[in-house]
Amino acid sequence: MNKRNLILLAGTALVLGAGCKPGNSNTADIIQPVIITEPVKYDSDDPAIWINKADPSKSLVIGTDKAEDGALYVFDLKGKIIPGLVVRNIKRPNNVDVAYGLMLNGQPVDFAVASERMTGKLRFFSLPDMKPIDDGGVPVFEGETGEQFRDLMGIAVYTSPEGKHYAIAGRKNGPTDGGYLWQYELSDNGQGKVKATLVRKFGKYSGKKEIEAIAVDNELGYIYYSDEQFGVRKYYADPAKGDSELAVFAKTGFTEDHEGISIYKTAPGKGYLLVSDQGANKFQVFKREGNNDFVKAVTVAASHSDGSDMVSAPLDSTFKHGLFVVMSDDKTFHYYRWEDVEKALQQ
Repeated sequence: MNKRNLILLAGTALVLGAGCKPGNSNTADIIQPVIITEPVKYDSDDPAIWINKADPSKSLVIGTDKAEDGALYVFDLKGKIIPGLVVRNIKRPNNVDVAYGLMLNGQPVDFAVASERMTGKLRFFSLPDMKPIDDGGVPVFEGETGEQFRDLMGIAVYTSPEGKHYAIAGRKNGPTDGGYLWQYELSDNGQGKVKATLVRKFGKYSGKKEIEAIAVDNELGYIYYSDEQFGVRKYYADPAKGDSELAVFAKTGFTEDHEGISIYKTAPGKGYLLVSDQGANKFQVFKREGNNDFVKAVTVAASHSDGSDMVSAPLDSTFKHGLFVVMSDDKTFHYYRWEDVEKALQQ
């Protein structure tokens, strides 16, 4: 065995050396993770990264375990589960996102929000302690006709320049001519818990499969979502700017489903959008700026990736230029360095 590698045992994270080739191939053009997390119990699905601004090396990764007896797992930057922070007994958590500075009880609170699919509710937890701040959940798609239109899946948070927070919720099925996504303004309910007020319904749908992955570029003010097997749709995140579709891109070159969308910032207004090409174990990369022109497809070791998240801030000695977290269908999440992604883009 290569001495730079560690064997993955039950209940341990896998730390990879430079020559290790986990996952789906041993070819040199596949981007390798530097860390693979400890496994969840059932079905890893979607991650979100919380940056500890006081000490970035203590940042956290929150990952969903999608099952009827599901959970939100919390990992450190070494891929280790932090048992005291894991939230269990969540009814099929699908997607998760994080945001910073929501005012509750007069204090700014960082939080994670997950979609609890079997109850049709959003679940909110304060960070970094993962304590519930939602009185058991906030229902969405209330009043929608037909059970099939209330099947909650995707969730993302937009934070406006004024500091307002909005949750954007998606579902497995919905109308094709607009109103597929529902956007809620988040606030204090008067008792220090999260309240969600519906502010708009927007977003087209091809009808081909479903919409799950939603991502928000806070700086540029855009919402992106994957209309699976069709393309990526783009809208303004600010409800006051209207509901017109700004663009549809990524319509060609995908093997199967369009899945997780992650954003990497290289400079103000510039960077990349990485969209999971699930069936090919690839991410199709597009420019963050302008018309979101295609750059290149890169292959990752993670298998059939559904959800992903990315930050460009330096975190620790391993992730000096940011962290890319990718779900893999073996119950784990893969941690990638930005330097390795960038190298693949330049080859």
